[in-house]
Amino acid sequence: MDEMLLLRHGETEWSKAGKHTGRTDLPLTEHGEDQGRALAPLVKEQVFDLVLVSPAQRARRTAELAGLTGYRVDADLWEWDYGGYEGITTAEIRKTRPGWYLWRDGVIPGDAEHPGESAAAVGARADRVIELAKGVEGRVALVAHGHFLRILAARWLGLPPEEGRALKLDTGTYSRLGFEHEEPVLLTWNAPVS
Repeated sequence: MDEMLLLRHGETEWSKAGKHTGRTDLPLTEHGEDQGRALAPLVKEQVFDLVLVSPAQRARRTAELAGLTGYRVDADLWEWDYGGYEGITTAEIRKTRPGWYLWRDGVIPGDAEHPGESAAAVGARADRVIELAKGVEGRVALVAHGHFLRILAARWLGLPPEEGRALKLDTGTYSRLGFEHEEPVLLTWNAPVS
């Protein structure tokens, strides 16, 4: 693989409100749709040998608006399953767990639809995506979610999944992973499209 382009999906009502959005399948807001379209010039300039997209409609719609065609939906790109914290903001969680921090404290089990997932489990999914991407000759594009892509980047760099905490990632942005002297590096991170 030469390079991996990471696109975080556009804004949803929950991302705008700061709610943890793992497996709840929400559409993009109007602004989120604009963010997806804004990625199109960046995508248009490149040829991809593999395009993987999360099953979530917010990721699939972002891919379509950005002009990524012929993509493959891959369940390993789902966002972190937040369990009992699905749809809840950090401020709301801290009312019952003062000082709670996702990257340190994790999630609590939820229901059958949102059982919850550890950072290590998300890291294992990211590792599978990385191995798949490394087997491609050429360029790879991924369209997924903030916390998942942060963990994927940490794993790309050989760091534990929890180190994704240091890699803030906004909606509708792009990042690039690649190599320097055959060693994995971040080429671009959390870049807005102007």
